[in-house]
Formats: sequence, structure tokens, C-alpha cells
Amino acid sequence: MSIEVNEINSVPATPRPEAATPIVSAPPSQIHSPYVIRSPRPQSATPRTPRTPRTPRTPRFMTPLASPIRHAIVTMKGHLEELGHLTKLDPKDAWLPITESRSGNSYYAAFHNLSCGIGFQALVLPVAFTYLGWTWATISLTVAFIWQMYTLWLLIQMHEAVPGIRYSRYMHLAMSVFGPKLGKFLTLFPIMYLSAGICSALIIVGGSCMKLFFQLVCGTGCSSQPLTSIEWYLVFICLATVLAQLPNLNSIAGVSLVGGTTAVVYCTLIWVLSVIKGQVAGVSYDSPAKSDLDRVLDILNGLGIIAFAFRGHNLVLEIQSTMPSSLKHPSSVPMWKGVKVAYVIVACCLYPMAIGGFWAYGNKVPSSNGLLSALYAFHMTDLPRSVLGLTIFLVIINCLASFQLYAMPVFDQMEAGYVDKHNKPCPKWLRSGFRILFSGIGFLIAVAFPFLSSLAALIGGIALPITLAYPSFMWISVTKPKQKNASWYLNWVLGSLGMGLSVVLTVGALWSLIKQGVDLHFFKAAS
Repeated sequence: MSIEVNEINSVPATPRPEAATPIVSAPPSQIHSPYVIRSPRPQSATPRTPRTPRTPRTPRFMTPLASPIRHAIVTMKGHLEELGHLTKLDPKDAWLPITESRSGNSYYAAFHNLSCGIGFQALVLPVAFTYLGWTWATISLTVAFIWQMYTLWLLIQMHEAVPGIRYSRYMHLAMSVFGPKLGKFLTLFPIMYLSAGICSALIIVGGSCMKLFFQLVCGTGCSSQPLTSIEWYLVFICLATVLAQLPNLNSIAGVSLVGGTTAVVYCTLIWVLSVIKGQVAGVSYDSPAKSDLDRVLDILNGLGIIAFAFRGHNLVLEIQSTMPSSLKHPSSVPMWKGVKVAYVIVACCLYPMAIGGFWAYGNKVPSSNGLLSALYAFHMTDLPRSVLGLTIFLVIINCLASFQLYAMPVFDQMEAGYVDKHNKPCPKWLRSGFRILFSGIGFLIAVAFPFLSSLAALIGGIALPITLAYPSFMWISVTKPKQKNASWYLNWVLGSLGMGLSVVLTVGALWSLIKQGVDLHFFKAAS
């Protein structure tokens, strides 16, 4: 039996050319079903009305565009896609200082990257020009800057490259890629060496600058008994320890802003004052090398100093982990925006420092503290004490701020041991104790190795894989690009070249220390 029914429209009828109303045949049970099978439309000379455009997500059954059923299905599909990309966060991350707060943004990213991207390491860049010369030093600095920007981009993209996982720490990513044992072996020492070594160097530089600042303020007629260098190290570390009580990485965003701003100001002051005062008497741009072997060692040392100038890759994933992230608003977008702003400013500081400083002082730039020592040595009498004092004071503030940022991965690692063992957040008193303990260890290293700030080439060689090599290998493993395409070749070449450079620069720096010697006055800071 067939029942004839008219077409039912859920929206006002669309005017159509006059034609016979189509007949629909269906059993009684399917009269109100959307799956009603229509009888063939009779052929007519009248043009057919255009059908509703269909996208790949439009359901196959016949339903009007504004149907509640279609809207519900599309909405459900969107929720399922979002759920499929939902990041499964480790609840213990909420108890650790790096990931305790996830309210960061592109401004915080710019502050942190600026603070760790420029600092006292920029002061020794003219020393690299002394070893490499104008042309090759400029080329090497440019290549290193572009290379490290590329590996920064790789790390930012790998933060959430695997759906459902956020690699919140450099070591976490390395252990996932290389395996727990090999990843820890490859990255634990360089990362801890970078953090602890740079913090100790900051104590030495900051304490030495405090001593110079006191001498400038007090003047020659000061009757008070001056503190020794070790006592100034202690004053610096006490101030740094007080600042270290800020709970997490997001809470020191203001400190990073102050640190980055002071670095930009004192770098600008130093190179501008040096250029204004002109070349010092007897300036020379010739290499100090006397033999072919010395020339090779100088080249390696120069490349190591340039590598040391670009630090901070061990903090990129940690900074990005402080940001909220979702499928529609991934954290990589604000992070990359902040990195670009920060490193434009970094480049505007590094190039004038290196080129202007080398032009003013040539091969007379001291290897310890670089341009700061040169400015103080050559222009102490012809510059106002207030200008010199302001410059040194800004260096002290920058060292205090940078200490907080580079110490944070160590604080996180120390607290992670307690959290993994006891499965509960670290008490405040214990958190403070961990930070005081690390500060004390850094102070002891600074006292035992007061020449640490002179080992820029060695530090740069050891830490180079973190910056220039590992990110390329990890990118190949995580994203799995097609073999023998451009991305595959590029990252294999860069990774292999970075590892080779690290070995050569480290060996060259050690060889140079053995051959030329360094004033290894253990436990004897300069008086």
C-alpha cells in the first residue's frame, strides 16, 4: 500500500517555478523519517533549483541547513576533536616551580627570553673578534645567530608536536626522544653545567662589580675598611637568595623584565661610550698568534666565545610550559611572538657591542669581563664617576635577575625528587631550604674557581649541543619527515655539524688552557 503525502518544509517555502508537486512513496512507519526515499523526480524542461552546498562535514542524509540535528552532530564532532587533542597533564606538574602556574603570555615570553638571551656573555664578544678578525668574526656571529634562531623555532614547535603531550622541560623531551638513559646522559650534565656554571659565573661577575661600585661611590678618601672579593660574593649571593624565594617561573616575569632592560641599557652605554671616546692609544687589530698552532687555537677559542654568547635554549621549553594551550590557541603562537621580539632586541645589542668594542679597544680587550673591564681600565679618569657607577650598577642588577632564571631548572629538579618520592607538594620551608642549599653550592664554586668567568670558550663548547645540535636530531625523531627531503637533510647536516663543532671547540679550549695557561688561583679570588 502507498500513501501520497506532500513535501514537508521546516522553513518558509522557497518560491519555485510552477511544476507538479513530487510524489513521495513510503511505508506508514517512515512517513516522518528523514530517510524517506523519494520517488524519481519527473523530467521537466524547467531548470532544477540549486541544491544546498555541501562541505566534507555535512551529513549525508537529507536535512535542511539549519537543522538542529546537523548542528548537534557538528558540535559533537568538534568536541570529540578537541578531546582527541586534550593534553594529559601530569598532576605533579602543578607542584613544581616551572609548571606551577600556566598563566603566561607572549609578554612574559619576551621578558624571559630577553633576560636569558643577553647578559654578561655579550661583554666578551670583542675577544672573539680579536681571535677571528673583522670578516670571519662577523660572518660567524651572523651564522650562529640564524642557526640558533632556527633551533629555537624547532624547540617551540616540538613542545606539543605529539597530541596529548606537552614537553615542559628540555630533559623531558630528550628522554622521550633518545630514551630515558641516553637522554639523561646526553642532557643532564650540559643543562646542569649551564645552570650551575652560569649561576656561579654570575656570582663572580656580580660580586666583582659590587666591589668596583663601592670603590667608585666611596672614592679615594674613604676611611672604611673595604670588603674582600669573597665577602662581596657573599653579599651578592645573599641578595640573590632573597629573590630566589619567589615561588615559580611566572612569578619572576617582572624580575626578568628588569634584568633584560638593564642588560639593554648597560650594553648600549658601554659601546656608545667606547665609540665616543674613540680608539685607545696603540690599538691593534692583528691576531696575537705567533705560530700556526696558536692561530688554530685562537680560531677555536673565538668560535667557542660566539657559541657561549647564545645561551638560553635549555630554558625555552620551560618558559613555554608556563603558557595555557589548546587546540585552537596553541602555546607556540605567543611563544614564537615573544621570542622574535626578544631576539630582535638581542641582535641590536650584540652587534654594536662586538663591532664597536673591537673598534675601540682592538686586541686590548681583557678576556675577563670583556668590555666592562676595558671601559673601567681605559676611561676611569676621563668619564664621570656617576656614569661609570651607573653602568656597573646596571650590571649588578642584571646579574641578580639572570641568576633567578638560570637557577629555576635546578630548583625544579631538586623539588621533583621530593615530589616523586613522597607524592605531595614540597613544603614551603623545604622549598626555601633547597634554594638556600643551591645558592650555597654556587657560592662555594665561585670561591673555589674564581677564574670561571674566563672560561667562556670552554663553556660554549660543552653547551653547544644543547643549542645547535640536539634540537635538529629531536625534530627528526618527533616529526618523522620523509627521508631524503629538504627538512631531513637540513636537520641531519645541522645536527652532525653541531656535534662535531662541540667536540672540536671543547678540545681546542682545553688544549689552549694547557698550552697558554690560565691563572688557576683556586680559592684565591682577586683582592
